[in-house]
Amino acid sequence: MSGQGQRLNVVPTVTVLGVVKARLVGATKGHQLLKKKSDALTVQFRHILKRIVEAKESMGETMKSSAFALTEAKYVAGENIKHIVLENVVTATINVRAKQDNVAGVKLPRFEHFTNTGESTNDLTGLSRGGQQMKLCRSAFVKAIEVLVELASLQTSFLTLDEAIKTTNRRVNALENVVKPRLENTISYIKGELDELEREEFFRLKKVQAFKKREVEKKLLMTKEYEEEKELQQLALQNGVSLTLDTLRASDYDILQTEMNKDEDIIF
Repeated sequence: MSGQGQRLNVVPTVTVLGVVKARLVGATKGHQLLKKKSDALTVQFRHILKRIVEAKESMGETMKSSAFALTEAKYVAGENIKHIVLENVVTATINVRAKQDNVAGVKLPRFEHFTNTGESTNDLTGLSRGGQQMKLCRSAFVKAIEVLVELASLQTSFLTLDEAIKTTNRRVNALENVVKPRLENTISYIKGELDELEREEFFRLKKVQAFKKREVEKKLLMTKEYEEEKELQQLALQNGVSLTLDTLRASDYDILQTEMNKDEDIIF
């Protein structure tokens, strides 16, 4: 597993284990959400890419037809038609405004065109000659502007999505390959240390119990020896003998045998 030797520098306690487990749960949930976000952004990215290809293909035909329409208008109305149009233009007929679309938390800029509804000063342009060609040329260039605005909106969204996908994938990879393995290694380390502490505590308790057992056995043995010595001394006093337990053990003195085989010649 990646990051096997990495872990957090923490104190191995039960409380820290709970905190690290909670962080691992949060990291896992965050990884899942970011993975879903990355998938959603990728789907939108491919959809926009497809629309960009279609817009660029249509843009070639549109620009070609608009340029051809301008050539026809110049041929019919004359070369001075350009100056007449520029003199009559006061405000732009087609404007562009920016909006935002929200895709999985990423704000994508979107441009759209709209036409001013004010009075147009170009209605009488080409009245003398070439009026029909002027209208066709105007319609062709309006369509070209629409395609250009759409293409600009798509390309801007494309670049924004590209950066968002890169950032999201970096976060997903960081959580998957760095954060989660580090937290898992930390949890394994804490569990191992807690198990080791538990084994040490169990061994210590066994040693203490064994020591107490030896002390109890020693006290019982001393008590038994004391009782035996006291009993033997009482028996010896009853028979007129004053001996200690060590003397009795050294000579293998047996009170019962002494009573049975008493020699009357021995004076105590």
